[in-house]
Amino acid sequence: MSTGREAAPSIFFTACKNEKYHPGSSGGGWKRWFRRLRSSFRPSTLKGAISADSLSGCDILILGAPQQKFSVDEFDALKDWIHAGGSLFLFAHEGGEDFLGTNINYLLEEYGISVNGDSTVRITPGGAYGHPKETLVTDGVLNRAVTRFVEKAATSASGSGSGGRERDEAPSASRNHEVSFSSSSKTSTNTCAFVAPFGATLNVMKPAVPVLSTGKAVFPAQRPVGAVWSGDHRRGEGRGKVAVLGSGQMADDEWLDKEDNAKILDFFLRYLSPNSELKLYTLDSEEPDVGEYENLPNVAALAERPKACLNDARSANGNVSVTQKDFTSLFIDTLFGLDMDLIPDAVALYTELGVFKKPLQLIAPQFITPTPKLHPAVFPPNLRELPPPPLELFDLEEAFVSPQTKLNALLSRCGGGSPDDLQRFIKEGARICGVVADGGEEVEKDGTMSADAALLAVFKKMVTLKTPRSDDFGGEGDDQGADTEA
Repeated sequence: MSTGREAAPSIFFTACKNEKYHPGSSGGGWKRWFRRLRSSFRPSTLKGAISADSLSGCDILILGAPQQKFSVDEFDALKDWIHAGGSLFLFAHEGGEDFLGTNINYLLEEYGISVNGDSTVRITPGGAYGHPKETLVTDGVLNRAVTRFVEKAATSASGSGSGGRERDEAPSASRNHEVSFSSSSKTSTNTCAFVAPFGATLNVMKPAVPVLSTGKAVFPAQRPVGAVWSGDHRRGEGRGKVAVLGSGQMADDEWLDKEDNAKILDFFLRYLSPNSELKLYTLDSEEPDVGEYENLPNVAALAERPKACLNDARSANGNVSVTQKDFTSLFIDTLFGLDMDLIPDAVALYTELGVFKKPLQLIAPQFITPTPKLHPAVFPPNLRELPPPPLELFDLEEAFVSPQTKLNALLSRCGGGSPDDLQRFIKEGARICGVVADGGEEVEKDGTMSADAALLAVFKKMVTLKTPRSDDFGGEGDDQGADTEA
């Protein structure tokens, strides 16, 4: 098992997409940050094309605001690499994709993150940072795991006797910065500050989590500028991670040691390191304190539009008077009047220019008809057909089952032996056998025969069937009939 320097996570800084920020850029860049990472990581530069072979052996891939578009094969290689457990760390710049000329949002949107084409501007004076886009954020930490990490790093730096910031060393990568919280923790998430010069805001949707925002003193207010995404292998997302920062100059040589920029960058690298035990605070991840994105009107475009002007109402001594009784006198409405005062002057121009004056003629339009004329369509009448017979109303069992089967089923239903079952069997059996009353039997209220009447009708039927007819005997006349009666 490898230990020491060989066990440190490997970091690749890409230099194949004309990155705006990378360790080899002239005039500053990330040279100090690159040297600082050598104590705890294995940083190197990736100058070739992004592919599965070039990404092998890479733990963290850093894109410093790429200014060229990625191909489909490169996107597929990045997604497969992230799914296999790699970590992507992207730095953006003001203006987003339109300013840089890249298409990185195509990849980030699959993880719930996208870079906006705007710029962060501080609306209050920032002390030593005079430029409005050099935004100092003092209340922009959204997850207290960042605050705990920064406080722990500051405590370890002060305990080492350095008396200030660790400018040339990073915390050891082999040390597990595990942050634990209790359910009653009330630690504030805004105890550290950072500077995000010339940055852009982010759009973050779940499962991504925003961890840094612009705060209340920067416009757009309370919008994410830093976010992370962690894959869940149980949902088939792999074990990789993605982090995005809206400002690439946070790691620049000029801004690396400003405020807590270096410690915040260390937090992202520790979080992206393989097998890292650094976790985000769950409650802050579920309910981040971010605001809605609000658009400001384009002041430059509005300034070009025509508008009413104000007269300088000067007093006798030449000073501008702002106390006018009739404030409407301050407006010059003649510049934008909608009247016909200039029509006589326009008519006089015909004579002055020697132009023949005649009324305008209407040019007959010519319509091109590429398709033939339409003809009315005649369709045969659609007659309604008769509805099908209501077969569902027929009792098929009643129509096709034999009387013997019906009697057997009736016997199984009336096998209890009670008087009611007996009467029911007699009445239903008589109906199944087709026994009807001849007029003398007793009929109930519902029009059916009673059990006694049914038995009487059956008995009469049996007597009729068993009585021999006169044709069955050889003799004729009254003797046979008398014998029959006897």
